[in-house]
Amino acid sequence: MMPKLSDVIAPSFYGLHNDIKASGHTFYKLAGGRGSCKSTFVGVEIPLGMMRDAQSGEFTNALALRHGAVDLKDSVYTQLLWAIDKLGVSRLWRANTSPMRLTYIPTGQQILFRGADDPLKIKSIKAPKGYFKYLWFEELSEFEGPEKIRSIQQSILRGGPQFIVFYSYNPPRSQKAWVNDPTIFTMPDMIESQTTYLTVPHEWLGDRFFLDAEHLKKTHPEMYEHEYMGVATGTGGEVFQNVIIRKITDSEIKQMPRHRYGIDWGYATDPFVWLAMGYDRKHRTLYIYDEIYSAGVSNPAAVRKVKEHGGQGKDIICDSAEPKSIAECRALGLRMRGAKKGPDSIDYGIHWLQGLDEIVIDDVRCPNAAREFYSYELDRDAKGNLKAEYPDHDNHCIDAARYGCEDDMQANGWGITHIRI
Repeated sequence: MMPKLSDVIAPSFYGLHNDIKASGHTFYKLAGGRGSCKSTFVGVEIPLGMMRDAQSGEFTNALALRHGAVDLKDSVYTQLLWAIDKLGVSRLWRANTSPMRLTYIPTGQQILFRGADDPLKIKSIKAPKGYFKYLWFEELSEFEGPEKIRSIQQSILRGGPQFIVFYSYNPPRSQKAWVNDPTIFTMPDMIESQTTYLTVPHEWLGDRFFLDAEHLKKTHPEMYEHEYMGVATGTGGEVFQNVIIRKITDSEIKQMPRHRYGIDWGYATDPFVWLAMGYDRKHRTLYIYDEIYSAGVSNPAAVRKVKEHGGQGKDIICDSAEPKSIAECRALGLRMRGAKKGPDSIDYGIHWLQGLDEIVIDDVRCPNAAREFYSYELDRDAKGNLKAEYPDHDNHCIDAARYGCEDDMQANGWGITHIRI
């Protein structure tokens, strides 16, 4: 006889359990601090769902992933064995370690395990019968990024009518880490959850766990917020604290008092970037509402793209390091000039952007600008100390914004002798 689900699933996951049972979503992004039972929840849902599928005549399988194969046995494999035992169905499952797999004996359905550090083993994986309905990315933040996740999903999620994908992780400290960045890891059919140990029955974790948590809360509150509450407290190296990611409507764009346009030239593999912006001087707010971000384009091709985005006849300020490109683009019909540069140019331009009340970026219209501004952080030296200078990488949109806003920096009293963009 199976136990009550309330004996194996923490209260904070009751709603998600019902959502999964009702086929409410495909993707479940589960963030949480230490002891939040997110991995416990996934470990229960996968074998439970597979057995439920078997009762309805559906032959489904599961794949559990860690970034490194070396971590599989002591994490997802052990977690699933624990869940099967707690569900009281150990007699119905056969466990193997070489190769690592769990088999539901009545039907032959399997839970397989792979490390993402061997992509060939993932691409070549085949379900013994039926299809892979369940996919679990444990410790999501260890994976390289959304491109890696999408590649794995495209290899695994096929041949079936419905899929359930779990992403479980402790949020990294950095607010700019890709898993914490709302601009680069989201999808329409995703539900997100943030849980903590505070909703878990005391007896599940034990007195020692709660005593340790309270001690850390008193002695190192920021560490407590990160480790136990799952809060991305930041590394201290974030450059722009004033970035707002949201939709910018057409009506907002029409009402903007000043429109600004900036270009950062591409070099070889670096992208050509053109930004369209609106600046509200009264409220000290910069709106970034359109972008071109394209590598390997010629100047004529870049001009065509700018014209397609409505940039013809607009005053464009660009990187003055490319006078030949400026001359060619002028000859092709764009109105542009080079930015006035001086010593410490990057620092002064970034300081001005930092000093704005808000930098509002539409991440649908401008995904690359949103990504760059949101994730721009100071680098660290070999000893882990923050470097003083701003990094000159992943900043093409930031540079285009600096160039485009040159006149506003001067109008704010920086002056020709102070403006250093």
